[in-house]
Amino acid sequence: MNVYDAVVVGAGPAGITAALYLVRSGCSVALVEKLTPGGQVLQTEAIENYPGFPKGIKGWELADAFAAHLDELEIDRFTSGVASLSSEDSAHTLRLEDGTELHARAVVVCSGARHRPLGLPDEGRLTGHGVSYCAVCDGNFFRGLEVAVVGGGNTALEESLYLARLASRVHLIHRRDTFRGAKVYQDRVASMPDRIEVILDTVVEKLHGARELEGLTLRNRVTGAVRELPVSGLFVFVGNIPGTDFLPDAVRRDSQGFLLTDAEMRTSVPGIFAAGDVRAKLCRQVVTAAGDGATAAQAAFAYLEQLHG
Repeated sequence: MNVYDAVVVGAGPAGITAALYLVRSGCSVALVEKLTPGGQVLQTEAIENYPGFPKGIKGWELADAFAAHLDELEIDRFTSGVASLSSEDSAHTLRLEDGTELHARAVVVCSGARHRPLGLPDEGRLTGHGVSYCAVCDGNFFRGLEVAVVGGGNTALEESLYLARLASRVHLIHRRDTFRGAKVYQDRVASMPDRIEVILDTVVEKLHGARELEGLTLRNRVTGAVRELPVSGLFVFVGNIPGTDFLPDAVRRDSQGFLLTDAEMRTSVPGIFAAGDVRAKLCRQVVTAAGDGATAAQAAFAYLEQLHG
C-alpha cells in the first residue's frame, strides 16, 4: 500500500536534506520529485555563497553532489507530481499525478516555487520564443544579441551578470528607483556600463513579435515617458509562485501563498511540515533551504516518536 513513516515532496536542497536526515533516523521514507533532483540549483550558473566552496561551485555540480548523498540510502523514489494531499487524524494520503497513492504519518513539503510571469499579453505565446525565466538554461541562444532582464533582486542581478558574458548588451529593467539585491551584485553591475544598461523606475508594458520576440514597449513610472526597446530576448525575474496547489486549505499560507510555519517548520496541520522556498521567510538561498530541511526532518522525527507513544 506504499505506507511510510514520512513522505518528502520535492528533491531540491531542502527535500534532499530532509530525506537524508529522516532515513538516517531510522524512518521509512519516500521522496517524490517530478523533475530532476536539485530544484532551482540546476538553474543557477554558479553559487558563490555556499559554505565550503570559497571559489564557488557550478549549480549542476552542487545538485549532483546533493543527489549522490542519497544513492546508498534506502529511500523509495517516485518521479511524478503530487495531485492532492488529504489528512485524517495522523494519516496523510498523497495522490500522485500518475495515479499512485502514498500513505504517511508525516509529510515534509519541499515543493519549492516557480518563476512568476509579468502577466503581459503574448507572454505565454512568446515563452520559449524569446521570453525566458532561466538565463543558465537559455542564455546561449542569445549569444551576441541584445537582451533585457526584468527584476531588482539577487536573481535579476546575478543573471544579468551571467548574460553580460554572452549577449552583446543587457538592459536591466526595474520598476523601482533602487535594487533590492545584495550590494556585491549591485557593484558588479555598476562596474559594467559598457555591457549592462540599468533602466530604473520603468516597467514593460508590451511585448512585440509575431513568432519571435522582437522588442519591448517600456514606460517610465515617474515621467510617464514611453520608449521602444528592440531586443531578441527577455529574461523575467520578478519573484516566485510557491508550489502549493496540491495542499488542502487547512494548511495556512501568507498573502502570497507561501506556507506559514513555526521555527520548527511545523505547519498548521499536525504531521505536515514545510521547508525551503515553499515556506514564508525572508531569505531563500541554498544554505537556508538545507537548514530548513534538517530542522523539518528533526521535527517530523520527534512528531513520529510522539505517535509511537
